[in-house]
Amino acid sequence: MTLIPTDLSATRLQDAVRDPNREIAASSRVIDLSVGIVVCIPCFRRPQHLRLTLDSLVNQRTPRSFAVVMVENDAARRESAPVAAEYLADGRLQGICLVEKRQGNCQAINAAFETAQALFPAATRFLMIDDDEIASPDWLELMVRTAEATGADVVGGPVLPVFEDDSRPWLARHPAFCPAYDYTGAVSLIYGCGNCLITRVAFERFERPAFDLRFNFLGGGDCDFFVRCRDAGMTFHWTAEAVITETVPQSRTSLSWIAKRGLRIGAINYRVQSKAAQKAGARVRVFAQMLARLPLSLLRSARLLATSKAVVAMHPTLVALGSLLAAFGIEPKPYEASKIVS
Repeated sequence: MTLIPTDLSATRLQDAVRDPNREIAASSRVIDLSVGIVVCIPCFRRPQHLRLTLDSLVNQRTPRSFAVVMVENDAARRESAPVAAEYLADGRLQGICLVEKRQGNCQAINAAFETAQALFPAATRFLMIDDDEIASPDWLELMVRTAEATGADVVGGPVLPVFEDDSRPWLARHPAFCPAYDYTGAVSLIYGCGNCLITRVAFERFERPAFDLRFNFLGGGDCDFFVRCRDAGMTFHWTAEAVITETVPQSRTSLSWIAKRGLRIGAINYRVQSKAAQKAGARVRVFAQMLARLPLSLLRSARLLATSKAVVAMHPTLVALGSLLAAFGIEPKPYEASKIVS
């Protein structure tokens, strides 16, 4: 075990945060550089919920030592940084909180993973949880154990919604909230990093930044990264028991938000596929597929209406429409600060 008192290691910390747009806001009094596991937490204007997230990490049932890297992505207000500092200062968690001055989803995630790799050279497994999520007590142990047992480059787990407005429990089955898989085992791909473990080897296969900044305000940088991992021959495993819950505010259960979410998923799908299409002919085929999917999606939605609520049945059509709009350059930007309701 290699311990460094952080008041004597300013140089070491600064070396890990070389980017002038990043600064250290807080650190624990002692940092164990030999930890093999780091949990990354992007933070943006949810200080009260961040406490719940951090409490869930404090209460993990595991004998493994781990560190945290929190990234405050609101450089002006910095509401999350004092909460992070509190948990670090009293030793409930070890690690650091830094401020990423450039706003955006991918900027924050890149700052977390890059700093974690630089500060903790012995770490081989990097997990992520969002600041509106709560980890189940065995989450970290199950994720790491899966990575050890399977040798997977990427491990994913379910993020289950907990609605503030519980009057429509059937929304949990909507594709916007439902996990990609309901079983434990090898899978071809995972789609989001809200509950994931990524190995250092996976990051080392790509140049930085790992999460493409072209997805910074749209979202989907995680999906793009995992598609590139798959195309590079990496393996994925899903651990259905490693549950994280996401607190879903009432504003995210409105019909307008769910519709916009469908359009955004479609835009992400188009962006990822068009990026992977290297040649002009391939890009033309992607565009043609987007055109063809809209009428097909209408038929699918019509069939779903027989067994599903209208808001669920319309999802395929909204996704297809979002892809088509993106093909003409019309995309939402939900991760711009001005679009986020505090």
